Amino acid sequence: MNRVLVVFCFTIMIILSACTAEKPDSAKRTSEKIRVILDTDANNELDDQHAIAYMLFSGDVFDVEGITVNKTYNGGEVEKHLKEAERVVKLCSLPSQIKVYKGANGSFDEIKDFIDEPDFDGFEAVNFIIARAKAKSNRKLVLLPVGKLTNIALALKKEPSVVSQVRIVWLGSNYPEPGEYNQENDRSALNYILETVNDFEIAIVRYGKPSGTDAVRATLADMKNNMPGKGPHISLPVVGRHGKEFTNFGDYSINLFKNIELQGDPPSRALFDMAAVAIVKNASWANSNKIPSPTLVNSKWIDRPENPKKIIIWENFNKDKIMQDFYHCMENYVLAKNGNR
Repeated sequence: MNRVLVVFCFTIMIILSACTAEKPDSAKRTSEKIRVILDTDANNELDDQHAIAYMLFSGDVFDVEGITVNKTYNGGEVEKHLKEAERVVKLCSLPSQIKVYKGANGSFDEIKDFIDEPDFDGFEAVNFIIARAKAKSNRKLVLLPVGKLTNIALALKKEPSVVSQVRIVWLGSNYPEPGEYNQENDRSALNYILETVNDFEIAIVRYGKPSGTDAVRATLADMKNNMPGKGPHISLPVVGRHGKEFTNFGDYSINLFKNIELQGDPPSRALFDMAAVAIVKNASWANSNKIPSPTLVNSKWIDRPENPKKIIIWENFNKDKIMQDFYHCMENYVLAKNGNR
């Protein structure tokens, strides 16, 4: 009798252990959703749009407090970036839930002396970021800039107390090598954040290198195979950036790929910004390394090994798992809710 009881108990323990063990590919997350604001130059190319949709279709992970936009060298004035972000939000059927806030046209140095004026360049986005960072919550707000850092730096300068209330994960830089589009769009904003924020996180770009987000790429064939009709279907069509009408994000995704120059062999396009969203969603999809915070001088990185302030470098992104999850979310979307309602 005792022997039977021991065997029974041992069997139950094995079953319970199997049920509670973490699956190898499962997202390493708590039961609480991540509060996030995506800051984007949405009209630049096509990775921003995919980052927005991926975030909005990951409502089981993210509470999306809003989207802020800014102007970079490509894509026209900030109003065009605003319009493109709003277009994607509509295609994701969330215009009543997720608001897009207009941010900076100019650079940090051009704007910083005017932030006490009521209508300074970028005030809508900057004031929104500050308000959400100061909102009472037991969850730290994640700021996820995937363009230049102007809006974020202005918010920190205008209200320094929010530094301790946010986690900043930026898509940018080729560190330790010079150059990179987001970085060069506002070097002064980057340096301000490097001097102000401890544990500032960078999802590295590294053009042409397997260790950066540049390696997370998709071909037109990939999009044609995986994206037709994906996402919720809306009743009122949206006119795309390149014309035509769309009622879902999947078809718009294919159109974006058809209307951009593809690069490499096979011809493809990097989904830099989407990869940054992915590693906030699941930190196991890249490697992180904490180092003393460097500085940028004449577009070149200068290491400061004695600096007590640190940055966190994200690199070696797992393309297969990131793309697999992206396509899964397009097929099995969970619409995000507004975290500030």
